[in-house]
Amino acid sequence: MTNYGTIPTSSSGPVNVEYLSRAKQVIKEGLGTRRPWKEMFNFHSFNLPSGFSDAISRIKTNFSYFQMNYAIVVLGIVFLSLLWHPISLIVFVVLIAVWLFLYFLRDEPLMIFGRLISDRVVLIVLSIVTIGLLLVTGATSNILISLAVGVFVVLIHASIRRTDDLCMDEEAAGFMPSS
Repeated sequence: MTNYGTIPTSSSGPVNVEYLSRAKQVIKEGLGTRRPWKEMFNFHSFNLPSGFSDAISRIKTNFSYFQMNYAIVVLGIVFLSLLWHPISLIVFVVLIAVWLFLYFLRDEPLMIFGRLISDRVVLIVLSIVTIGLLLVTGATSNILISLAVGVFVVLIHASIRRTDDLCMDEEAAGFMPSS
């Protein structure tokens, strides 16, 4: 008897679907902390700070409020800078996938040869591998310059964006109540 037209199933199918749906949920939750871009670029909220201490205060408040947006901006700038280095871009995308799989999307501890690997060890090893692979690709100066440009853009935005119209509680802003 033949089984034409049937879809083969395996025990790994539901696990893969479950892993992908969990990954999708984690990414949604992470991006859920992102603030609306319209709020970030509200042109009525831009003016120069009155002094250095005002600029530092704005940077701290805006960074804690727009943290996910700023991370997206910096990663976008790094990604765009790698468009002219296709090998580095491929390595960068693969490294992002490895980081997501081994560090960000894991719910259970990592086990290798029956031994529990701590998050700190995973972080250190992934950081060393990332730096090493990016050094090998020859785009290190390009990546460092794009990171510097990204940080500069974030600092400029955070210092000139007023904070009086942001709706955040004191705990989220990182402020501790004074006694």
